[in-house]
Amino acid sequence: MKSRPSLPIRVLALGAALFGAAVPASVPKHPPAKPAARRAPAPAPAADLGRWCRQVAAQVPTLPPAQCQSAGLRPGDGRSVRGVPLWVRDVPAAAATPRFKVLLLGGIHGDEFASVALVFDWIARTQAATASGQGGAAGVTWRIVPLVNPDGLLRAPATRVNARGVDLNRNFPTADWARAAQPYWVQHTRRDPRRFPGPKAMSEPETQWVQRQIEQFRPDLIVSVHAPYGLLDFDGPPPAPDRLGNLQLDPVGVYPGSLGNYGGLVKQVPVMTLELKNARQISPSELAAMWRDLQRWIDQRLMEATALPRRGL
Repeated sequence: MKSRPSLPIRVLALGAALFGAAVPASVPKHPPAKPAARRAPAPAPAADLGRWCRQVAAQVPTLPPAQCQSAGLRPGDGRSVRGVPLWVRDVPAAAATPRFKVLLLGGIHGDEFASVALVFDWIARTQAATASGQGGAAGVTWRIVPLVNPDGLLRAPATRVNARGVDLNRNFPTADWARAAQPYWVQHTRRDPRRFPGPKAMSEPETQWVQRQIEQFRPDLIVSVHAPYGLLDFDGPPPAPDRLGNLQLDPVGVYPGSLGNYGGLVKQVPVMTLELKNARQISPSELAAMWRDLQRWIDQRLMEATALPRRGL
């Protein structure tokens, strides 16, 4: 059964019904342009980690540059529209036969700073857990991308969309994209430029790169961090956790082109979407509580997988 939409989407849908929004005969390929004078140009693309960390830390209130530089990131083979490397960290760096693989993504929307801060905090926690063999950590491999949308975050002011004005979380090649993505944008968001799905699915280099990570890394779980609706969403094969820290499970359904739709329904990989309560910052206690709950969920999945052969399944 399809989950109910979140409150913001229900309000938008009601507005469309009341005001009679309709799909035009032809949908523009690009969102309405905004006056250039309203936005300062983004800094030049950072090709080295030190410079990138300084630029990112200047935007993310709770991220010290030293924490970024000590995270062990390497430039992946992906680039943003403006040529910024999509930095990545694998923990452990080399795993022979991992029992469980997690793809952790932050900053898909460039103005959700807390999502980036959480991922950097969790890089340190994955390192510590792996080194100590805590819980099932010895069998878990992480691929961690703290900032999927650097062009959006490095704008002044930061933007949800990428450098071409596309919402990356509406640009994945879901089964309903060609039929529903742009009509949904017109009817339910009233052409909100913050939610423009792009001229076609996978039109953006950042989306293409994330899709390659799913194909090549083959995760058992995708964790995508957003803000600020204050809930835990889950798409794909169950079971879902009841909560992560102060985020209660509240499935909001899927959107054309969303990662939850693509990962959870098309690829059949569980997708946890963490909607943090505040887009700018998150407390250390909540970072720790969400991490503990996620570890419990992963440990339970590992124990169940280990027990299956003994039950003859």
